[in-house]
Amino acid sequence: MTQLGTRPRRSRFAPEVLPDGRRRFSHEAVVARRVLLVGVLAAGVGGGVVVSRLPGDDAEVVPASGAATPAPAPASEATQPAAPVAVDGPSRTAADSPWVVVNKQHPLDPRDYAPSLAVVDGKEVAAVIAPDLRSLLQDARRDGVSLSVTSGYRSFQRQTSVHDNAVARDGLESAESVSARPGYSEHQTGLAVDFGGRTQPGCLLKNCFGQTPESEWLRAHAGRYGFLLRYPEGATGVTGYDPEPWHWRWVGTDLVQRVAERGTATLEEFFGISGGAAYA
Repeated sequence: MTQLGTRPRRSRFAPEVLPDGRRRFSHEAVVARRVLLVGVLAAGVGGGVVVSRLPGDDAEVVPASGAATPAPAPASEATQPAAPVAVDGPSRTAADSPWVVVNKQHPLDPRDYAPSLAVVDGKEVAAVIAPDLRSLLQDARRDGVSLSVTSGYRSFQRQTSVHDNAVARDGLESAESVSARPGYSEHQTGLAVDFGGRTQPGCLLKNCFGQTPESEWLRAHAGRYGFLLRYPEGATGVTGYDPEPWHWRWVGTDLVQRVAERGTATLEEFFGISGGAAYA
């Protein structure tokens, strides 16, 4: 019971109500809610339950086999994954694994790794993704969408050149928000693809690509071919990179489905793997 003249203690999960009626979550509340979500998800997996949001955020709890689809949870700009999450499947550390997580905290091993290659749309990519990438491009063109591959595999030497040029042009801090050091690049795995299109040529490798018909088609259909948007809006603090609507990563349809069901936005959050802007 609350004593007369005292204010009830606000839950650490609750938002602060501003004078104008808007709600604002403190950093402590954001961290506490994310930790709770990890625990709820871990418990829910065993019970066949998918939790799309925390209580207080219009929570929806549905059976895993139900018709409702959980909405992706936005990635925090400042919060790192709490702990590794056990997920059955391929390795997250082997350079030749389709599920390898490569970021500023987790370089390739070996650093000069090179995959088996195939050529799709005039660009080299890892051979394992070639069938799905060809199907994606063919189906997009069938739908009247002018998707093209602007960048695929980059060797250690090529990534060194790309990174050095970016640093010379933009300075180290700015360059490393968009360009990985050699040995730390998803492009070096051959599993990452930068897409472009003809509707707005001026948006090539720019944020405005996210407003093009090509980007809209990718967001709607790329998952059917095993591709995941790797650097989404709001996830810079987790991935270590500014949003890149053109950069898609092949992980296979099984993992795409699992990520969607979990409601996470990034591989780091799904697997509970560290990331961020600082290099290891």
